[in-house]
Amino acid sequence: MTLSSLQKATESESSVELALTDSETLDEVIKCLVENFSIETQGVCDGQTLFEILIKVASSGDSIENTAKLLKNVPTANDIRYHLNKINNFEELEAQINQMLKSRIPLG
Repeated sequence: MTLSSLQKATESESSVELALTDSETLDEVIKCLVENFSIETQGVCDGQTLFEILIKVASSGDSIENTAKLLKNVPTANDIRYHLNKINNFEELEAQINQMLKSRIPLG
């Protein structure tokens, strides 16, 4: 192997970037939330569905009401709010969720 071909091989290897797709990132966030945070739900409003809706709301800057209308086979906005009303301290919850998500960031 010549120096030139070795250099090209090294450049090729170093140019490969590890990246998550949007879908993989969403799946990982939901998985993290479901594993680390529970909220009592009932009926069609299970924890995973609730998190998926809330992430959609947050990422699109839309309202719970409009998002629930746009998505199919999801709880109503009133059902979602009912479950959110069970949370007493949103600031503490935000800090806990941020810490959980930070724990999933790969080193390096």
